[in-house]
Amino acid sequence: MSFFGLDCVRKKERELERKLRANDREYNLSFKYATNAIKTSKYNFFTFLPLNLFEQFQRIANAYFLFLLVLQVIPQISSLSWFTTVVPLVLVLSVTAAKDATDDINRHRSDNQVNNRKVEVLIDRKLRNEKWMDVQVGDIIKLENNQFVTADLLLLSSSEPLNLVYIETAELDGETNLKVRQALPVTGDLGDDIEKLSDFNGEVRCEPPNNRLDRFKGTLTVAGQKYSLDNEKILLRGCTLRNTEWCFGVVLFAGPETKLMQNCGKTTFKRTSIDRLMNVLVLCIFGFLAFMCTILAIGNYLWEKNEGSDFHVFLPRLDDSEAGFSAFLTFWSYVIILNTVVPISLYVSVEFIRLGNSFYIDWDRKMYYARNDTPAEARTTTLNEELGQIKYIFSDKTGTLTQNIMIFNKCSINGKSYGDVYDYSGQRLETTEYSDRVDFSFNPLADPRFVFHDHSLVEAVKLENPEVHSFFRLLALCHTVMAEEKTEGELFYQAQSPDEGALVTAARNFGFVFRSRTPDSITIVEMGKQRSFELLAILDFNNVRKRMSVIVRSPEGKLCLLCKGADTIIYERLHQSCSKMMDVTTEHLNEFAGEGLRTLALAYKDLDEEYFDQWRQRHHEASTALDDRESRLDQLYEEIEKDLLLLGATAIEDKLQDGVPQTIEQLSKADIKIWVLTGDKQETAENIGYSCNLLREEMSDVFIVSGNSLDDVRQELRNARSSMKPEAAESSVFLPERILSKRVRAIPDDVVDGEYGLVINGHSLAYALERSMELDFLRTACMCKSVICCRVTPLQKAQVVELVKKYKQVVTLAIGDGANDVSMIKAAHIGVGISGQEGMQAVLSSDYSFAQFRFLQRLLLVHGRWSYLRMCKFLRYFFYKNFTFTFVHFWFAFFCGFSAQTVYDEWFITLYNLMYTALPVLGMSLFDQDVNDAWSFQHPQLYVPGQLNLYFSKKSFFKCALHSCYSSLVLFFIPYAAMRDTVRDDGKDVADYQSFALLTQTCLLFAVSIQLGFEMSYWTAVNTFFVLGSLAMYFVVTFTMYSNGLFLALPSAFPFIGTARNSLNQPNIWLTIVLTSILCVLPVVTYRFLFIQLCPTINDKVMFKVRQAKATLPPPSRRARIRRTSSRRSGYAFSHAQGYGDLVTSGRFLRRPAVSRASGFPHAGRSTTSFSPMGRSAGYSPTGRPQSAKAPDVEVTSLQMYRTFEDPARRS
Repeated sequence: MSFFGLDCVRKKERELERKLRANDREYNLSFKYATNAIKTSKYNFFTFLPLNLFEQFQRIANAYFLFLLVLQVIPQISSLSWFTTVVPLVLVLSVTAAKDATDDINRHRSDNQVNNRKVEVLIDRKLRNEKWMDVQVGDIIKLENNQFVTADLLLLSSSEPLNLVYIETAELDGETNLKVRQALPVTGDLGDDIEKLSDFNGEVRCEPPNNRLDRFKGTLTVAGQKYSLDNEKILLRGCTLRNTEWCFGVVLFAGPETKLMQNCGKTTFKRTSIDRLMNVLVLCIFGFLAFMCTILAIGNYLWEKNEGSDFHVFLPRLDDSEAGFSAFLTFWSYVIILNTVVPISLYVSVEFIRLGNSFYIDWDRKMYYARNDTPAEARTTTLNEELGQIKYIFSDKTGTLTQNIMIFNKCSINGKSYGDVYDYSGQRLETTEYSDRVDFSFNPLADPRFVFHDHSLVEAVKLENPEVHSFFRLLALCHTVMAEEKTEGELFYQAQSPDEGALVTAARNFGFVFRSRTPDSITIVEMGKQRSFELLAILDFNNVRKRMSVIVRSPEGKLCLLCKGADTIIYERLHQSCSKMMDVTTEHLNEFAGEGLRTLALAYKDLDEEYFDQWRQRHHEASTALDDRESRLDQLYEEIEKDLLLLGATAIEDKLQDGVPQTIEQLSKADIKIWVLTGDKQETAENIGYSCNLLREEMSDVFIVSGNSLDDVRQELRNARSSMKPEAAESSVFLPERILSKRVRAIPDDVVDGEYGLVINGHSLAYALERSMELDFLRTACMCKSVICCRVTPLQKAQVVELVKKYKQVVTLAIGDGANDVSMIKAAHIGVGISGQEGMQAVLSSDYSFAQFRFLQRLLLVHGRWSYLRMCKFLRYFFYKNFTFTFVHFWFAFFCGFSAQTVYDEWFITLYNLMYTALPVLGMSLFDQDVNDAWSFQHPQLYVPGQLNLYFSKKSFFKCALHSCYSSLVLFFIPYAAMRDTVRDDGKDVADYQSFALLTQTCLLFAVSIQLGFEMSYWTAVNTFFVLGSLAMYFVVTFTMYSNGLFLALPSAFPFIGTARNSLNQPNIWLTIVLTSILCVLPVVTYRFLFIQLCPTINDKVMFKVRQAKATLPPPSRRARIRRTSSRRSGYAFSHAQGYGDLVTSGRFLRRPAVSRASGFPHAGRSTTSFSPMGRSAGYSPTGRPQSAKAPDVEVTSLQMYRTFEDPARRS
């Protein structure tokens, strides 16, 4: 891999197939595969200075100031000292270089931390501790429990029976559910025998490095036998080994070629829209500067020709031909003098402002998550103002919107609903963390972290209600969860999905404890009695069936089929006798779904022994068939899963992160469109969409796009578009790719009546993203208020973001928490990483990070809006004060013979931007705010002007230039006229050049200071000190530099001796200063007064409200909880693609024998149990604390932060 990592990219394109041999480094090195070292840093000690300077001088302004510096060292051209340019230039380069060096040092530290991790590698028939960076393709390495996987490995053997390993993929996809991988039997026999492993020389042929996390193809050849390899035998870098003592694997891909790093995407330098606009404006300014200098050079030529002969005594020259050369020199002299139209201090100030606003994000205690001790972090300082211009947000679901915590919330059993709490009058109460909880102390095996509030359900269990017992018995038996009991009574559940874990844990707490299983039995503890059921068949879940069933024989010999699944699917298979109960249960399901809960229907069927024997024989034949196996099995499942008897339904809450619905509601009010891009299945994503207010019942329609062909998807998209806007469906979506330039023409937004939602699944999205249909998809999606894309790959996430960026002139933001979100985060203009428990891969690639999704509204509506507002005010004011400063030189040129004489004192020119006006404008840019954070939340519409670029654009820039032109005319001609033919009180003349220069520069400083006062909306003590202090500093410095002492010390450097004290003691001078200042700001005051009266902006209206309220805090909008009734019901609550059914029945899951168990409840006290694989199922908190623990004060949402002012009595 080259210094820039380019060789790796070229080699990856050439590599068609990977070949490697285990334990043969010499053979593998011949292919020049990448080592396991990763490199994200840009510089090293020797390349930093040249590379960084090269990058900095690619910025037009820096190259321009370097060119000016060269001009200033030429005596014939420069009328200014060289230090006026070199000091600011060195300062800018140094500040930027220091920032770049700090960032790169942090990257080096991160790289070194990862590269220097230790792992055991089999070298020369011994296990040696090696650094990760020294691991090579083909090496055999040993991993132990809770270790990160070093590289992409082919699993060889493990400590578990039948060579299973359990891995957590949080770093890859944000999911904490345990996944199972299994080695080939031929390699599993190697075990942990070092000799056998050392002799292993299997050859692997597989696909080249790629970013597909869910697919792998290859073959392993051992002793002449070829074995097929798939994704189930591969351990990917970034995974964590769990509940497995050790395993061995051979390295297939290392370092930058691992799937984790391939998914990281290309790191691009992100620039804000203001930066891009600034580059255009700077080019325009350069053109205007050249135009002004050309005019003045021509004026010099004409003056030399016509008037220069009169000055031979003072300006001797050799001949008349010198006029042209004089004009040429004058042109470059004025380039130096007028260079302040693009002052280098502008870029220094911009860096300081961005750095300061980044610190505000880092220091914001309202974005600090105390539970995990995680503050918000601005990982970049260059994008703050773009946070105030976001139009589209692309969000992951799992771990970003949700906590992946499933809570057994409610249920319906035999037509009765459980889970709600009522008072004595029969009124339903809202359950909170302080509500009375069910006491499960009667069950020593209960999970102490499980929370339930309805006591009637426990009473029904204790009264041995047969339907309630059957309900929980089904939950304890119908699943593919695996139990582990390392010590007596300490149960760990490993589930493919958190839903299953939540259901099994609920059954456990209500006295039906799933204890253990074998390939042909399930052992549960029913109300203290241990019972073993014979497991005869598992009819596993898949995306088409949307249900799963088990066939068991009870200890009494009763044969029964137990089924759970999506309510619509189960209802189709129920017996006619269940019609009445179906109606009641349907009402409950509608109520559950209206609250956004994930519902599941439960049913059973008693089987005839003779029929089952026949069915079982046919099932065995179908399962071993080579042809048409899947369809034959589906027919058998359909046959037996009918005439079921309804038991009831469950309702699981997919625990949203705190404040997610309120955040999405606020962002929607700010006219921000939110698209959810998730790998979950459609039902799951749709449920979350309703739960978090992304989809609402009040929407005019929610379109589902699920076509299986290009034509089907196109038709569904056009149908949706015609429903929203009939004329839009027929209009052409053809747009020319390029319009006389490299820029792609933007698609305008279609205005529709009503609000709409769009849900599209992964295979349909693949068609929609094809070149021939991407515009159809984009137009349809952009007409909708919210979009949900399901079953999307990491690459598709990035493609969706790129599509919006390509055809929409908007700013995009992507937010996620897993490695599958990295490409999306890097593709968007701004990437935000959620730093939770789901890994840090997304955070490492992000521009901003915090712990909870709800902090996004504060990041955008407060920090982002303020940053954008401050930067726009800064740029408008900065251009105004410097254009005004510079244009005075232009007017003066017509009165000094175009001689490149400066109108101001040279020291004033040097200190104007560095001392006299630097701090006031920085104070405004760091502290100014139109309204405070509370009003920003109260009126999210304040965010809209940023999306429309209303505060700083080409139009506002030219307005600023015109204002400066007017002010410069006033500042030059009013003092000029006031001093012309004027005398002092004592009769002496004051109309000399030095007095005029002092008066003009004093008027200028007062005018720009007053203008700054008009720009500022929020005065603080610091702002006031900076403005008044800068004016005071000007007079102190001026009187000092114009003193006798400095003139006597350095006459050539301080020629303005006595000018200040002779001029500023005259009343007419001060009258001129006052008159000039008033005339400069009068048009601004008039324009603003008329504008606010005739067409006020949203800012003007809100600021008027603030003044009316006299700074009292606004009452927060108390959003009442709405109970929706809906015909939409949640789909099957499983979010995984396939269950563990095959693994369970094959016996491959068996773990080492657990400790011996008593048949009843253990006599020991209530033992601490946990649900390890999920970590958060059935009401687990991420920290392992009970969920009823009182949240810290900082945990309140932003919308609630002022509640104490409104209703202090409630709090007590």
